[in-house]
Amino acid sequence: MTSILLLGSTGSIGTQTLDLVRQPKSGLAVSGLAARASWETLLEQAKEFGVTQLALTDPEAAALARPHLAPGTHLHEGPEALQELIHACDFDTAVHGVVGCAGLPASVEILKRGKRLALANKESLVVAGEHLMALAENSGAEIIPVDSEHSAVLQCLRGEDRARLKRVLLTCSGGPLRLTPQSDLDRVTPEEALKHPNWSMGPRITIGSASLMNKALEVIELHHLFGLTPEEIEVVIHPQSIVHSMVEFVDGAVVAHMGVPDMRGPIHHALHTPDRPPSPVRGFDLQAFSKLEFEAPDPVRFPALTLGYECIRAGGDSACVLNAADEIAVQAFLDGTIGFTDMNRVHRAALDQRQGDASSIETLLAADSRARTHARQTVQELSMSKPAHAGPALPPSTNRS
Repeated sequence: MTSILLLGSTGSIGTQTLDLVRQPKSGLAVSGLAARASWETLLEQAKEFGVTQLALTDPEAAALARPHLAPGTHLHEGPEALQELIHACDFDTAVHGVVGCAGLPASVEILKRGKRLALANKESLVVAGEHLMALAENSGAEIIPVDSEHSAVLQCLRGEDRARLKRVLLTCSGGPLRLTPQSDLDRVTPEEALKHPNWSMGPRITIGSASLMNKALEVIELHHLFGLTPEEIEVVIHPQSIVHSMVEFVDGAVVAHMGVPDMRGPIHHALHTPDRPPSPVRGFDLQAFSKLEFEAPDPVRFPALTLGYECIRAGGDSACVLNAADEIAVQAFLDGTIGFTDMNRVHRAALDQRQGDASSIETLLAADSRARTHARQTVQELSMSKPAHAGPALPPSTNRS
């Protein structure tokens, strides 16, 4: 029986992980659950899976949950709740589905314990990839990616000599705006940008899919996970989302990982690798696999994509700054404060003001804070320079857990 700690249990990754736990003979048990504010769902999950170690990082939600706790249940609450839960639980694998830079301290604590980290919180590696990879090596911990693309690369490289690798072809769907005329992008509404054609994901990732910022962050993540140079990473648009990524070797052979769009696949792999026990994920489907298209992304249409490569080459705190600015920009777009194309201006303004120091996780967190301040200032300037965008504000993009 594999014991798992589930961070972000009420979000997209968390609920799909629990679906795998429910499967007959899954071999999985849950030792701890954590969420941000969705306390009622958290308590329902705790009851279903018999979990007595819980965490809520929102103090108000914790106060609401406290009177309803089952006997013997311990609730960790507040900003340090995730770290406290990590040390209170006995687990084999932590599934980390918390969104944003706020998930970085939890990644650090899991790796310090020498545990397997099934990582869906890509921001941890984007912000502090060098530090986390070194920490994992020193503690004997494993970082297993849960992003479908990075999971695909990991599986394509299994048993291969890395010296024979020529490049990784990182696929993306092109998002919900792939066919929208470029002249119309500045008038795109949050509702339109959130209609992903293939995947069901949280707001920030879906907006990032529309702008390809999510892919820019995945380029950085890929760089850290596999030690790849920018020249060894090529992004390819693949509208069907069947080929999750490909690896090309020096002899011209291309190995692809294929599957229907279902996040339970990479989650299942992260929980069980190197084994391959049965899962509920659907395999080959003639109708779904019958048409596979690929195209190159247009850097003019998707300017965010080039920033991922720029950050790898610049190093230092650049990726940290980019991630922080994007979190602010996405929320401002979802709130109707700025337009879709304005997000690029927020990214660039923050990067232009970065200081460069990445000597420790503490300095990176400080850079994150400064970048958010700069991004908010840019958002304010943009909102004052043009009419507010119509439409009701949508829920916060971090409210997935």
